[in-house]
Amino acid sequence: MEDFTSITVSKGEKMLEIHNPTSFPLIGMGSQGAVFKLSEEKCVKIYEDPVQAEMEGEALKAGQHLPFMPKLYETGQNYIVMEYFNAPNLKEYLKNCMFMPENIARKLLDILDGLKSAGFTMIDAPLRHIFVMENEELKVVDHVNGFKRNHPVPLKLLRDLKIILLKESFLMHVKKLDPVTYTEWDDFFNKNQMDFRDIVVGSKGPDGGVKVDSAISLPLIGKGHQGAVYRIAEDKCVKIYGKLNHAKEEQNVLLSSQNLPFIPKVFETQPNYTVMEYLLGPDLNSFLKKQRFLSIEISKKLLDMLVTMKNNGFKQIDAPLRHIIITKDGFKLIDHVYSFQREQSKPLELFENLSERKFLSDFIDHVKELDPKLYSDWNGPELEFFLAQETEEQPETLKQDQSSILSNKKTAGKASEGASREFIKNKPKGNTMSGEKDNSKKKAKNKTKQSLNKTEGKKKDGVANTTSEPAETDRKNRRRNNVRQLLKAAMVMNDIMNDHNNNNSK
Repeated sequence: MEDFTSITVSKGEKMLEIHNPTSFPLIGMGSQGAVFKLSEEKCVKIYEDPVQAEMEGEALKAGQHLPFMPKLYETGQNYIVMEYFNAPNLKEYLKNCMFMPENIARKLLDILDGLKSAGFTMIDAPLRHIFVMENEELKVVDHVNGFKRNHPVPLKLLRDLKIILLKESFLMHVKKLDPVTYTEWDDFFNKNQMDFRDIVVGSKGPDGGVKVDSAISLPLIGKGHQGAVYRIAEDKCVKIYGKLNHAKEEQNVLLSSQNLPFIPKVFETQPNYTVMEYLLGPDLNSFLKKQRFLSIEISKKLLDMLVTMKNNGFKQIDAPLRHIIITKDGFKLIDHVYSFQREQSKPLELFENLSERKFLSDFIDHVKELDPKLYSDWNGPELEFFLAQETEEQPETLKQDQSSILSNKKTAGKASEGASREFIKNKPKGNTMSGEKDNSKKKAKNKTKQSLNKTEGKKKDGVANTTSEPAETDRKNRRRNNVRQLLKAAMVMNDIMNDHNNNNSK
């Protein structure tokens, strides 16, 4: 039998780095450690910090008598073997509910009472840490901070329920089922009402993004490298920045572009925050995951957005799918800190995102039809690279570039990291995209066949396999990093070749 102790988890620059020489699949990863499936009954959580392994081990031991606590099988210096749950989390389970079921509200109260009676100081659990078994029995994972953090009321639980619009119906059940607890919570919030102006966001957290206080009662709807976004009203949110220069740069873009249809409406600005409209709707990346093809209507909207950016003085011409929110008023684009700062004439991250969704060739076909001149401007090695990634084939020209890059590694290493993300200023003659349109029907058929195969596979499996998605995400992250490194190297190499050719011509 394989030994899971050969798996190592270490702290990376932005996220945990995992070395897994075994066949045990990765089923989850957070800020403290990574979880691997050992069997249908067991999984192992391997920690980056042995102190956190000890903290969670103590919490699990103290709660073994509680029905919602995972069974504990074994503890080690940097790992814990515990019960494995092949079940949806509570956020997934409630996603189609318009009203909180009373039996779920009752079981959540039982969990909170159990934690309190066992001496836990964190009387709380976010929805993603609560799993719903077949008989609607609830199980709670991730107890590292069970005896460390002090949450006398379930701040994270209520925050998550508010985001999915079930907080009010949950509190209605609490008031009926446990009036004493309801009064305690109400008194707490009345005494600890938080003004978002008092929230402090650190410039760098353990995951590479900004650092936020998890005890803040306002619903956190997103955080990244520049700031954290909280919902403060039904139609408003606030972005609080870790650095004042990031606030100034984004506010400059937002305030000067309020006339553009894809820019969120701004209500208030201060040196460290921006109050803007809350955008209700899915991001385009999530939406496209459920589509079999890319419609020309979506391509038109993307194209209009990119052209409008260029015509209005934006320097960074890009629109990552995760930053595009589909609202009742159309597409809205968020995160504009570098829109007036970074020179980038081609939407490279959009190319990469569409390539991952297998929609890039469709998008480019639409661009060729709608705006041939823009297609001509975009056409080049970068676009060819991402199209090749979409079909998982590497073009011969890039193989040659890669060979040249490796042979000139020492020279390339001296180049400036601040160079432009454009690879070649003088584009090669000829159409590197010839023949794509002829293959579009075949690609569409292949996509449909792949989608049907995936659907059939899910039917055979019965219950969705929660272990495959994190492993697939890990694989995609590695591939994305490899792509970016290769693109950066290609950029450096082409700059060197251009300099060399210019010197020769002189």
